Amino acid sequence: MSIRSILVRAILTAVFASPGAMLHAASLQVAPVLVEVPAPGVASTLKLHNDGEKPINAQIRIFRWTQAGGADVLTPTDDVAASPPIVSLKPATDYTVRIVRTTKEPVTQEESYRLLIDELPEQSAGAAATVNIELRYSIPVFFTKPGAPAKLTFDLAHGTKPSVVVSNAGDRRVRLAKLKFTDGKGAVANFGDGLAGYVLGRSSRNFDIPPGTKGFGTGGVVSMSAMTDGGPIDLKH
Repeated sequence: MSIRSILVRAILTAVFASPGAMLHAASLQVAPVLVEVPAPGVASTLKLHNDGEKPINAQIRIFRWTQAGGADVLTPTDDVAASPPIVSLKPATDYTVRIVRTTKEPVTQEESYRLLIDELPEQSAGAAATVNIELRYSIPVFFTKPGAPAKLTFDLAHGTKPSVVVSNAGDRRVRLAKLKFTDGKGAVANFGDGLAGYVLGRSSRNFDIPPGTKGFGTGGVVSMSAMTDGGPIDLKH
């Protein structure tokens, strides 16, 4: 079947919830919402649950997750496999998805992946050339080993949009919520109380200044505050 368009109606990204939490959206539930496998472990599982009254079909794929040019990048990988790739869940049933690191190379620093779970509705008559994605979960998957903790620095990014680049010199990712930057003239760029994003180990990520933030950056960026999975941080130049 040729696919001429992919319609994404809803995207839910599970990036900051507690690892023991379960995501609820429509009828499909997923737990946990973050997978971490310490070396020398190579496998883990997560659970899908159909809380509705009709069967659910879901596609499961995994991608290597890196950051380049200040942005998240997902690339196909054979180093980690998710099994099975397609599931059909009957109502009120659970299904276990297995995640396995298949490469034999040792983990030298934290490896980051994204597990994408797409809920696919029943195909309607006359829509053979279209695949509708009802819902997408994006689950962070990390294969970790002991290493330097996250060490953050920040500065104005030089680009077409006003933004701040946050760099992580450590070996471990850090996730940032309640993110704020303050410039030398007291202007504040506030990203709200929710998740702002991850900065992966030995990587950098750009945070675009929210619309409506007036005059930010004319005095340089002098401080950064955020809530991380290790607690609050308050950094200054």
